[in-house]
Amino acid sequence: MDNVGIVVDDLGAAVAFFVELGMEVETEAQIEGLWADRTVGLDGVRSDIAMMRTPDGHGKLELTKYRNPAVVGGEAKNPPPNTLGLHRVMFAVDDIDDVVARLRGHGAELLGEVARYGDSYRLCYLRGPEGIIVALAEQLG
Repeated sequence: MDNVGIVVDDLGAAVAFFVELGMEVETEAQIEGLWADRTVGLDGVRSDIAMMRTPDGHGKLELTKYRNPAVVGGEAKNPPPNTLGLHRVMFAVDDIDDVVARLRGHGAELLGEVARYGDSYRLCYLRGPEGIIVALAEQLG
């Protein structure tokens, strides 16, 4: 897999959120032209993207802000975790409490609480910018 793409309205806020999570901006670009139209099946595409890279360099997240055509809203503003479609993006972290506290500074809210899965993990789900659900996993031991 090369990357996961997420369409956002506030690209700056989304980039800041994922940078706080430890990702790095790999590339920022404006996308437009016939090739873009043909690729995504829309006419007159103009978008800004930020390609985010995980610290180990293996995972990527493409954040896209469509300028044209206008973005289309989803059914629900903040769908629950059991909604059909893209569910969430999970990140392994060293200190889940620290990461949750830092992401709260970017508007993230816990969906439940930080919970323990046996002696293996501490886990949680957060809702970040644009309603994106991010899961965090801290391996124990």
